[in-house]
Amino acid sequence: MSSIEQFKKDVFEGLSDFPKHISSKYFYDAIGDDLFVKITQLPEYYLTRAENEIFDELRDEIIAEMNIDDIPVEIIELGAGDGHKAVQLLEPLKDHAHLTFIPIDISTNALSSVEERFQLELPEIEVKSEQGEYFSAIRDLNGYKRKVVLFLGSNIGNFTQDQAQKFMSELSNTLDSGDKILLGVDLKKSEDIILPAYNDSQGVTRDFNLNLLVRINRELGGDFNLEQFEHIPEYDTELGEARSFIKSKSDQVVHVEALKMSFGFKVGELIQTEISQKYDDKKINYIIENTDLTIKKVYKDKNQYFADYLFEKS
Repeated sequence: MSSIEQFKKDVFEGLSDFPKHISSKYFYDAIGDDLFVKITQLPEYYLTRAENEIFDELRDEIIAEMNIDDIPVEIIELGAGDGHKAVQLLEPLKDHAHLTFIPIDISTNALSSVEERFQLELPEIEVKSEQGEYFSAIRDLNGYKRKVVLFLGSNIGNFTQDQAQKFMSELSNTLDSGDKILLGVDLKKSEDIILPAYNDSQGVTRDFNLNLLVRINRELGGDFNLEQFEHIPEYDTELGEARSFIKSKSDQVVHVEALKMSFGFKVGELIQTEISQKYDDKKINYIIENTDLTIKKVYKDKNQYFADYLFEKS
């Protein structure tokens, strides 16, 4: 199925369901990619700064614990974004004689950004981009090389706990004994720290969410009036779960030409666009309980806002 056909299918299913929902993966077209980079630079968005601090202060320790000196190794990043974190982490490995960096992403725009960044900042490291789904791309890689998988920036937070457990199980099954995973997670903390990260004062996160409607209008012939919708975030402290919604400001009907369908909205009706899990050790142990993964090390920033867990497959 082509990407546009999948988009049509998912929009149809999401807007026909109750409650309505659209997958957060559709945030990331060219406009969405640029908006997310802006989000990571906002004063309220602590996640990127916290993980950058971990890499600034602890990357030599992280790399040493990977135990990849002088062996053929593929360092694979899932959902690499603009490649900033990978460059920051891998800079000490630029003289490694047998290292290949493999960013995997469904967005060709994101992969182009990563390739350009490495060419400018770390030209010594070979980059082989893979466009497509994570697990199929990993299975196609060279089986004889050691693998280190990077899944950074709390991307796994976009899954429910059960989805995250399934994801880690499938990821573990693609790896060989001795392979490792470096997993970035946002840690549980108070609402006054977390909620502003999803509702910044400049409205960039609002634009990022509403870009979903812009994309439906552009690619599927929708007639969403953005003035009639607003971005609504919330945080459940007990569950450790942030959620983002697009809320209808009025009773209205929206037509999507590519689907030959119209969808009704009541005033106050929500479209869920994102879920962002916040983690602690209990949640981490839950998502790896059906795998052959063990925790080797945990690295945290000084405020204990963020953690990178290093796992090894037995």
